[in-house]
Amino acid sequence: MLLQNAGGGFLLHGRGRENVIMPREALFYERLENRGVRCRLCGHHCHIKPDARGVCGVRENRDGTLYSLVYGKLIAENVDPIEKKPLFHVLPGSRSYSIATPGCNFRCAFCQNHEISQAPARRKLIIGRDTTPEEVVERALTTGSQSIAYTYTEPTVYFEFAYDCCRLAHEKNIRNVFVSNGYMSEEVVDFAAPFLDAINVDLKAFSEEFYKKQCGAALQPVLDTLKRLKERGVWVEITTLVIPTLNDDPSELRQLAGFIRSLGPETPWHISRFHPCYELQDIDPTPVSTIHRAVEIGKEEGLHYVYSGNVPGDAGEKTFCHHCGQLLIDRFGYLVRDTFIRDGACPQCRTPLAGLLR
Repeated sequence: MLLQNAGGGFLLHGRGRENVIMPREALFYERLENRGVRCRLCGHHCHIKPDARGVCGVRENRDGTLYSLVYGKLIAENVDPIEKKPLFHVLPGSRSYSIATPGCNFRCAFCQNHEISQAPARRKLIIGRDTTPEEVVERALTTGSQSIAYTYTEPTVYFEFAYDCCRLAHEKNIRNVFVSNGYMSEEVVDFAAPFLDAINVDLKAFSEEFYKKQCGAALQPVLDTLKRLKERGVWVEITTLVIPTLNDDPSELRQLAGFIRSLGPETPWHISRFHPCYELQDIDPTPVSTIHRAVEIGKEEGLHYVYSGNVPGDAGEKTFCHHCGQLLIDRFGYLVRDTFIRDGACPQCRTPLAGLLR
């Protein structure tokens, strides 16, 4: 069934024919004794017994062979502005054809898309519309999208399908971008890098305790992924959802900003305002003053591009030249109202703007 949305794209939710699961043998696993397998896709490295699934709920051991249960099972499709990912330094003002299958390898208590990300693990429910990589690329071309975004849920858990789409997209000069929690193995980063143009990674906090309690994961694998992505030449932007009392301590934010600085001062940091959702209904929205202070911390730590998110109309949505302060991209929310870049650089001081601008 097609559901038209206000953004001009569409969401797909499937039943009937779409419920028929057509498994695909998974990449990145090893066979163990007694028909067990070890998945090597993400930081969990799940040891999966026969007839069981990994943490993500979408990779199943069938008699010693690991299968992806979500290959081509699209639960969501939409045409989004690239700024919504958010990616502010990748083809500004362009459209991105955005897709997702069910599933996630995190258990975030503040997940905004929990209906589709958590259904396989919590309810053993996998639905979606059968779609081929060729169809995805064709729809991207038809909608005038300059990129395909693998988003809404965690693209790592549907990597086999995303990878096939990525290869075809590059043949058609379409960029590929992930919106990810960064919990992927080194093997996956190396495998994806030649076809992955950009990624926004949610660096959710700078505390192992936060990751364990709020996400069911660990911090260090995410930091390792970010370092490896930068080493492999993938354009990286980072988002942190600042949640009152959980990850808003200024000293922790400063540590986080310092880590981003170690990746390179050109790495954009998006600091997003929390609103109550899912299992965190009892926490108030983040004060705007907290967001502004975090932006200041990022700049104090030497980051060139620090943005405020979920604060429509805020000056922190705009891109300025980090050298002279000239306005380069004027935004309101996800809308690019005007750009003042000349040949990829500031028109006033000629300092290049970092990113994938064309």
